[in-house]
Amino acid sequence: MNPQDPLSQLRDIHLPETGGFWPPAPGWWVLAILIVTGLAALICLLIRRRRRNRWFRTARTELARLERIAASEPWWFVQLNMLLKQAARERYPDQHPEALSGDAWVEFLLATAPRDRIASRPVAEALVSSAWRPKVSAEPTEALAFARLWLGGQKC
Repeated sequence: MNPQDPLSQLRDIHLPETGGFWPPAPGWWVLAILIVTGLAALICLLIRRRRRNRWFRTARTELARLERIAASEPWWFVQLNMLLKQAARERYPDQHPEALSGDAWVEFLLATAPRDRIASRPVAEALVSSAWRPKVSAEPTEALAFARLWLGGQKC
């Protein structure tokens, strides 16, 4: 080393050390907060929807039970009508369908049915009248098909 030579006294260039992974930049914090908030909102919406549609799952389970024990007896049609009224009360609480009976109940079922209202009228009338008459005027298979159609159109 020559003390007279100023260049020989210089050291090599050293780059500063990188910042590393932690702590992240502010943009990553904002992104993480947005993702967590979005996931929490999505989970809340899914839970709320599942609770709101609980009646539908219960109605389908009860309909499957009624299908297994299908009988051309008035008590069976009473149970099917009760199932439809419970589902209607959950789906249309402002219209109070549980208080309807006879022709008014038939009209409500047809008005809220998703399709084939004209073709469904005889089945709906027979379903309702078979619940209180001693002689059944409807076939359980047709009544189940109408109930399945009606419940299928009630999804939220």
